[in-house]
Amino acid sequence: MDRRTFIGSISGGLFTLQLDANAQSPPKIARVGYLNSSPRDATPSSTSTFYAGLRELGFVEGKNVVIDFRYADTDDRMRERATELIGAGAQVIFAANSYALRAARAVTTTLPIVAYNYEDDPVAAGYAASLARPGGNVTGVFLDQAEVSAKQLQLLKEMMPGMSRVAVLWDAPLAAAQRQAVEDAGRRLGITVSPIVWRGTDALPGALRSAAQDGAQGLIVLSTPRIGDRHRALVADEVSKSRLPAIALTADFAQAGLLMAYGPVRRDMYRIAATLVARILDGARPAELPIERPVRFALAVNVKTAKALGLTFPQSLLLRADEVIQ
Repeated sequence: MDRRTFIGSISGGLFTLQLDANAQSPPKIARVGYLNSSPRDATPSSTSTFYAGLRELGFVEGKNVVIDFRYADTDDRMRERATELIGAGAQVIFAANSYALRAARAVTTTLPIVAYNYEDDPVAAGYAASLARPGGNVTGVFLDQAEVSAKQLQLLKEMMPGMSRVAVLWDAPLAAAQRQAVEDAGRRLGITVSPIVWRGTDALPGALRSAAQDGAQGLIVLSTPRIGDRHRALVADEVSKSRLPAIALTADFAQAGLLMAYGPVRRDMYRIAATLVARILDGARPAELPIERPVRFALAVNVKTAKALGLTFPQSLLLRADEVIQ
């Protein structure tokens, strides 16, 4: 065998070994558990924003990541779904609201959890030692700014300067801090606050009628997953029938027919959550990933609803609106 033949045979053998090694080491598939309290089609824009955020960071569903979406409408079932995600090999759980976070945290204190949460103070709730360094298995993006609810009352007052009584729809005890903020703001503004405790869809029409009969001139729908995700359309429809000028946290409520919405930009929060999930898949530890807060807030106003209620938006509100729904 001459020198060239020998070298060629060695090179060919090495190339074959390399092919065999590649064949034996397929691309690693990451697995994300997505836990929610409503079906995927209940919040399509939010879900698609999360998926898009992961794609932009190199995690493409069907290529190098599996996103295992599960939902449930009760606490017990939610914990079961969280347990199923762990059993299916999830490397991180994305808990898409406060109920999902509680369920996931109840079944694991070791598997990384990324939370999307409007209602909880992560430190007070025991999920994190501090915002800068959570120290456990939970990180995420948390609103935890009850003063946003006070701002909603101020916006209603700006819309209706003569308002002296407002009803507040809330899901006890989850929205307690928001309710307290509204009551504190009401005292400062000379507005009586009448709470309506969420008792399910069947009780809502009667509760809204009673509030209107008792003199409520407006309504604040406080943030909870049960109202905001699963029953947004029904709440908007019943509020419309009650003819109460109403405000909620997210723009999709105004799009569904409420008078106004004021709160964080939802798609921003989902992109932050996707970034945290991607970082964990890349090897980061949730204990060392600072908890994020939303930066941008938006005001949405529904001119069509205002006309139906016999109201006119003052120019000061229209000029500040990020979305005007005609």
